[in-house]
Amino acid sequence: MKTDYPESHFFKYARFSMAGLICFFLFYIPVNAQLFRKNKLRSLLHKHPEFFKNITANPAPYRVQIIYTQINRDAQNKPHFKTFTYCLNPNSYFYPASTVKLPAALLALEKLNNLKILNLNKDTPLRIDSAYAGQTAVTIDSTAPNNLPTLAHYIKKIFLVSDNDAYNRLYEFLGQEQLNIGLQQKGYSHVRLLHRLAVGDAREATRYTNPITFYQNQQIIYQQPLVYNPKTYPNKLKNTHLGVGYYNNQNQLVNQPMDFADRNYISLETLHQILKSVIFPEAVPAHQRFNLTPADYDFVLKYMSMKPRESRYPQYDTTTYYDTYAKFLMFGDQHKTMPSAVRVFNKVGNAYGFVLDNAYIVDFENKVEFMVSAVVLGNEDGIFNDDKYEYDTVCFPFLTDLGQVIYQYERKRFKKHLPDLSRFKFNYQDF
Repeated sequence: MKTDYPESHFFKYARFSMAGLICFFLFYIPVNAQLFRKNKLRSLLHKHPEFFKNITANPAPYRVQIIYTQINRDAQNKPHFKTFTYCLNPNSYFYPASTVKLPAALLALEKLNNLKILNLNKDTPLRIDSAYAGQTAVTIDSTAPNNLPTLAHYIKKIFLVSDNDAYNRLYEFLGQEQLNIGLQQKGYSHVRLLHRLAVGDAREATRYTNPITFYQNQQIIYQQPLVYNPKTYPNKLKNTHLGVGYYNNQNQLVNQPMDFADRNYISLETLHQILKSVIFPEAVPAHQRFNLTPADYDFVLKYMSMKPRESRYPQYDTTTYYDTYAKFLMFGDQHKTMPSAVRVFNKVGNAYGFVLDNAYIVDFENKVEFMVSAVVLGNEDGIFNDDKYEYDTVCFPFLTDLGQVIYQYERKRFKKHLPDLSRFKFNYQDF
């Protein structure tokens, strides 16, 4: 798949990964009855073979990983967490696609706050210049009020429809080095974010990021020059060679595994923890939090959960950007109207046959809340970059069923104290 987001069967020649073997034995060794009782996620998967048996019987080809976090409130509404995992392995490579946009958005807001420059904020108009091969300039944004590009508008488009260009502009504002070190300094170690998305960004060009000028009424507020990152980020994963073949840039089939060593990577556990740091910042260690203001948190949460039809700028065609667009857990790729009581705070990814979602799901009416992060691969023939992936037959149904099974379980699960979810209710009128 050549894009990073607008890609049951076993693919041939699949090789078992260590994570897959571990999952296999955990399902079939005689003592697993006790394991099922202790691991509610594994129990739910086992309880619904009509949805999951093809993947759970042989998880390795699907490179599946899942994290499910239960949330229990005490009498003061303080959340307490219990997390279950399935086939979780930070050393098992998957392409994270657009899920990397969430940490980029948080780091961009944090950088603005750390600069502490008068009149410099997420709504300050900006101009992006071109100073290196392959770079593109920006002076207007026709989807924005007054046609003025801003970081706020880029972040909004990232969460509403997973806009690739918007992510690339945040990448250029942050720079490759800050994007990586900003996460690593917070203890998020399984991270290698190396390139822009969907523009063929590779090799030396990824190290250079565009000059940017922030201005107000023709007065320059802040200028950032062309930035070069001299650092390299060696691949520490044991195996980033996947499949049995791939199509190269000349559209020629290469009969050997595709090497993802120069592609982005961020572990599922890291994505899950970053999401938790946004939804429940007080529940993670201080060093893992992002330097955001209360207004920043509200801004991020609002647009993570906003439906495309609720946006005025940009105004989206609802036949393409329907209510459940990019809400893979619970809704897959189905064109549905989301129940009014349900909101999904999430960031999805979809490329090279990998489909991911990283979500906090709430039902205000039934007092339901939980977190789920999951990745699954649909690539039966083992060929990458051929645009032939089992999205509709494997990936989207799996994530839909996973979200729905957990949701239905959460609706019935006894809770001593029902949650007060008013923190997550927003006015979605888009001014």
